[in-house]
Amino acid sequence: MSIPLAEGQPAALHASVYNELRRRVLTGKIVPGIGLSTRGLAVELGVSQMPVRDALSRLAAEGAVAIRSKRRIEVPAMDAARFTDLLECRLLLEPAAAALAVPYIGPLLLRELRATDAALDRAVAGGDPIAYMEANHAFHFAIYRANGRPILARAIEALWLQFGPFMRLVYGRFGTSGLIDQHAVALDAIARGDAEGARAAIAADIADGMGLLGRASL
Repeated sequence: MSIPLAEGQPAALHASVYNELRRRVLTGKIVPGIGLSTRGLAVELGVSQMPVRDALSRLAAEGAVAIRSKRRIEVPAMDAARFTDLLECRLLLEPAAAALAVPYIGPLLLRELRATDAALDRAVAGGDPIAYMEANHAFHFAIYRANGRPILARAIEALWLQFGPFMRLVYGRFGTSGLIDQHAVALDAIARGDAEGARAAIAADIADGMGLLGRASL
């Protein structure tokens, strides 16, 4: 993928490279234990190495990647303490964000959420973890961004930046067929304006996913 930006737009170029690499981390396209090459990413994106280095530095500051040396950059491995900390933070923030969003989700967004959930179901049926990760991210953040609290959504994204690569690795290893569809429960709660029901469904969705992740070696 090259980034189609004209020369003379360094700020926009740096932002585009950062957003693309950030999206790859969030959706698990970059997984733990695989070294990242600044030069390789620059060639793939069709840019110089400078915006790639800048993007990786920003991601490192957010805890998404670790810069071990000039030539060794990778997503850090998960350990039990970090897993627990991230899980507890997700359970604090995400159900609350979902509950706050319910009054702002109208019929149009609800239809879009149902379509996204259908795409997620197709990914599960097809055993496609990348498509599952992308649809799962789209579903959750369409809800979280609906509540008009961008700082809260950004805080949740910071957690997903650290969890996404590990989620992708585990889903690829164990599959997604054993997951309970709590999204349907959340959608039903949203449709009837039940904020507490949405809160409970998102909390259960996180707990179910974490049960699968807990089968991995930490």
